[in-house]
Amino acid sequence: MKNSIQKYNYRSLMLLLRLMLLVLLGVLLSSCEKALEPDYPDFLLSEEALFENGTTVNAALANIYNGLRDISPVSGGVDGTGILLGLYADELDYYRENAPVDNAFYNHTILPNNTAVGNFWNNSYSLIYSANKIVEGLEDAPLEEEERNGFMGEALFLRAYLHFYLAQLFGDIPYIQSTDYSENASVSRMPLTQVYQIVEEDLLSAKNLLPAMETSGERLRVSNGVASAMLSRLYLVTQQWEKAISESTAVITEGTYTWQPDLNLVFLKESPSTIWQLKPEFEGSGTKEGETLVFDFGPPSLYALSDSFIEGFETGDLRKEAWTRELSDGVQSWYHPYKYRQNYYDGSSSEYSILFRLAEQYLIRAEASLQMGNLQEAKDDINGIRLRAGLTPTLASNPEEIIDELQNQWRYEYFTEQGHRWFYLKRSGTADEVLGPVKSGWKATDVLFPLPANELILNPNLNPQNPGY
Repeated sequence: MKNSIQKYNYRSLMLLLRLMLLVLLGVLLSSCEKALEPDYPDFLLSEEALFENGTTVNAALANIYNGLRDISPVSGGVDGTGILLGLYADELDYYRENAPVDNAFYNHTILPNNTAVGNFWNNSYSLIYSANKIVEGLEDAPLEEEERNGFMGEALFLRAYLHFYLAQLFGDIPYIQSTDYSENASVSRMPLTQVYQIVEEDLLSAKNLLPAMETSGERLRVSNGVASAMLSRLYLVTQQWEKAISESTAVITEGTYTWQPDLNLVFLKESPSTIWQLKPEFEGSGTKEGETLVFDFGPPSLYALSDSFIEGFETGDLRKEAWTRELSDGVQSWYHPYKYRQNYYDGSSSEYSILFRLAEQYLIRAEASLQMGNLQEAKDDINGIRLRAGLTPTLASNPEEIIDELQNQWRYEYFTEQGHRWFYLKRSGTADEVLGPVKSGWKATDVLFPLPANELILNPNLNPQNPGY
């Protein structure tokens, strides 16, 4: 973490300079320039001056969103959880030659020196450091209250969101709320329950500060509804069922986000079911997901959906037709995810990378309802997902059958999206049962990743290493 903070400090200073030069020169960004990419400076102005102007604070926040898209665990590229946890679970096969990271995730042979695991940790804490810088700078910033509150809400949300992902991946972690270098260099890990408690506190504070809807209309920045969606996810993981139902219901019924009945339109940037999404770096580019997962001839050069995944589709499930595509060389066939279809540069970007969409809130509410014994409520929400997929209402009639149906809907609604399949297996305690027979290196301790070896050397207070490593 010490090393990652040093790197990020330098990078942030250089980025701050670039934006300030643009602001001072009055340069307007054209439509072909980087979207949400007002890289920002600070060796021309003091840290205090940065927070005297809403434009520069906005740019600093935009830089964190860019980091989410490009380097964080939720990036849609080869180093993101959509790909790596798809390999780690049972969604994807890989075809890259000389791909030790892919092989380690696919076969459950990850070691503490794994570069992707190190990136999950270091890049997340770098972005958290940036969020903390904004939180601290806004405390006495001479901005209008509404503007200041909105910025503060975003920074608190982003800090909580990143810590939540780290906790899901690593278990006990430090929750960093300061930019004090000496303090952060020697932090210890917190118990997971304490981490989630602080995540909740940050999210609740953010929810109270954030606007009902962000101003661009493209759902690119977090808002009050995004905070509720994230709280429902947190409450599901922490088994606070009533709170999970309350927050998911608020998102479902509030009216800002509405059901998209056409599967072919769900992942377009204008979809009304999108709660929060990230714009590609350049206008006209496709998403990282589309660029990474879509291929036009076989055999695949990177990844394809596993045979077991394709074979598990229920007969008549329209998601197979709409969200996957088959390619053949005349002898063998392969399928790739086809949720995002633009994998080339065009005049405009038709898709953005979706981090939250409405279907998750129905599945969260169904799962929480089931845990509370409300079987009919759970079935009603599951059936909403099934009906859009062209399936008839579930015939499940007891808790065990409904659990199986719920697991199936998580699997086929959210495949290759930020590791939802893996996180369900982990949350439900079924990872050992599902992956043990099909993953050669599977161990029960694989529900957590190892802490990066370099971080334990830099800061021995992070010990002990997670079990199994």
